Amino acid sequence: MPSTLNAPTTTTAQEIMERLHLLAQHTEQEGMMTRTYLTAAHRGAAGQIAAWMRDAGMTVRRDAVGNVIGRYEGTEEGRAVLMTGSHFDTVRNGGIYDGLLGIILPISCVAAWHRAGKRFPFPIEIVAFSEEEGVRFKAPMLGSRAIAGTFQHAVLNNTDEQGISMRDAMQAADFDPAKISAAAAPKDSIAAFIEVHIEQGPVLLNEGLPLGIVTAISGASRFMLELEGLAGHAGTVPMNIRHDAAMAAAELALFIEQRCSNVDGLVGTIGQWQVPNGATNVIPGRCTLSLDVRAGDDAIRLAAVNDIETELARICSKRGVRSKLTKTYETTSATCAPWLQDGWRTAMALNNCTPRLLPSGAGHDAMAIATIAPMAMLFVRCGNGGISHNPAETMTTEDAGIAADVFMDFVENFDAVAAKASASN
Repeated sequence: MPSTLNAPTTTTAQEIMERLHLLAQHTEQEGMMTRTYLTAAHRGAAGQIAAWMRDAGMTVRRDAVGNVIGRYEGTEEGRAVLMTGSHFDTVRNGGIYDGLLGIILPISCVAAWHRAGKRFPFPIEIVAFSEEEGVRFKAPMLGSRAIAGTFQHAVLNNTDEQGISMRDAMQAADFDPAKISAAAAPKDSIAAFIEVHIEQGPVLLNEGLPLGIVTAISGASRFMLELEGLAGHAGTVPMNIRHDAAMAAAELALFIEQRCSNVDGLVGTIGQWQVPNGATNVIPGRCTLSLDVRAGDDAIRLAAVNDIETELARICSKRGVRSKLTKTYETTSATCAPWLQDGWRTAMALNNCTPRLLPSGAGHDAMAIATIAPMAMLFVRCGNGGISHNPAETMTTEDAGIAADVFMDFVENFDAVAAKASASN
């Protein structure tokens, strides 16, 4: 039967929406949602999340990378945990639902169980991952990689725009980089990981559906590219002898667009593009840009990356421009566990929701946790044409309530779903 612990459901839905708006007050830039790793806004949000976790009946701890972890204890000693959560950092000038929904919604659901005096044989942990976007130090999924035991310690030397290293920022916030390895979850301690997230796309919206079941998360390769040509006077150097770094970048960008447009599920993006010390009347002698390539099939993604590297070498040779391509991040695609997808189907059926299956083109913390535990995701409809990573990102209170009901039914039936999956293997 559908969960009846929230009476009425709108109370929980309204609480979720109100808290998402309250958390948006923790921002680095007034009038826009920007919250990057270990800034004052980030630390303030962590404190607020921890307070809500305690109010919901959870014990709270912080690990060495700043993850906020709330634990709702189970009734059977030694049981593996059902883990859920998402990230509380944001992109610059982003939305207020991306990541945060997957933290706030479970907290409100646990609070409902706590008020009703209900616990489960297994413990529940909600993780507010400290860093997923990778905006400040160009190193995404720090929090989830720490828990998965796959944290790359070399990124501690990465610096932000002010020249502050990640190591120094962590120490200034009273986190000890030497203890990051201790944040890793013990082997077999996580029974499953589930993440609730807005879709960040238009599929559910266009089909009039509030929820979707994620089948897989696309792998991604990210790079920073530095191109060095020769600066010169914009009026006196003939076009045919220029070594224009920005034009080399432009030619590469058009190739990336063409290469990635010809394969379903393959996407390539240049999200950052700068001409350092550029001027209107000066030929760009230097250009820096980012590159993000994603696909649900790792072979397709890697083939595209190889072709882009080959084309980069050709362009640079032709134009007399030097290049330095630095890989900043790579992750393989992750498949959602079929038995957990079945759990979402069961919970959605209890709430009269059509079980729409779809992949995720965006990366999520669930990808990192999938290396150590079964993983699944629930998408919630995104409004405004499905736009995300944008102030126009939105969702409805009604959809928040439906998602909360489905989440609660999933958890309440988790042992039965797990037992059925175990019996069939």
